[in-house]
Amino acid sequence: MLPFSIGSVLRQTFSDFEILVIGDGCTDDSQAVVQAVKDERVRWVDLQPNSGHQSTPNNEGLKQARGQLIAYLGHDDLWLPHHLQCLTREIANGSDLAHGITGKVSVDGNTIEPLPFPPTYERGLWIPPTGVVHKRELAEKLGGWRNYRELEVDPEVDLWLRAYDADYRLTFVPRVTALKFPAKYRRNAYKTRSSTEQSHWTKRIINEPDFEVAALMMMLMPMLEEKKLARKHILYKDLVQQFYSETCKRALARLPIANANSNSNKKGAVIDEARKYKGLG
Repeated sequence: MLPFSIGSVLRQTFSDFEILVIGDGCTDDSQAVVQAVKDERVRWVDLQPNSGHQSTPNNEGLKQARGQLIAYLGHDDLWLPHHLQCLTREIANGSDLAHGITGKVSVDGNTIEPLPFPPTYERGLWIPPTGVVHKRELAEKLGGWRNYRELEVDPEVDLWLRAYDADYRLTFVPRVTALKFPAKYRRNAYKTRSSTEQSHWTKRIINEPDFEVAALMMMLMPMLEEKKLARKHILYKDLVQQFYSETCKRALARLPIANANSNSNKKGAVIDEARKYKGLG
């Protein structure tokens, strides 16, 4: 997947960056893949031993970064070409942290959901790191990323919350700037390591001049359809909503990653379950 994620950075319209690919105890050919990218802006760092979560590699990236702005990109995610340009512009306008709309691609590839939801920050909101750019000093002054085993929420939720409580300015940019392929919904994704999805969506991003518009429409259509139903079939909508709610509850109850909810008071439980589902054991 790395050639696709790195490629999405190299195609950015904003080109004043360095790419730090932080391996977390890698045992495969990641180093060779990264070093095959002939661009002096790309650097490879591998941590030993494996830490078990993105917090440690993120902190290493913060430590080694030479720039004053930090952006994150999951190894299996993609940026649209205007991602850095849009978000760094917002930082230049006075924000401490900026994020756009990240499209969460369904496992079947037929739908895209907007992340975060709601888009404007509310205390405790989960924003995918792939969609974020922030001032480096924000993370440094807050003490960096915390180990998930010490938290009852995801480390990114914790960091954004600490930034908000410290009166840093968090700003939403109303543009689709990234695509996310959550491994926690793709069983054994870290074992099979298929890049079929990344290849497909990369081709769309490159070949469709209006891809951002197409992605936004994919996100909006279900909402528009829901509003049409609300106007014409009020009682039917209520029934559908109840059915949908119950169906989701039962489906989630069957997923291993959801079983951690029953033990949600145990710190790190949700991420431990997600690791197993992704094939990390």
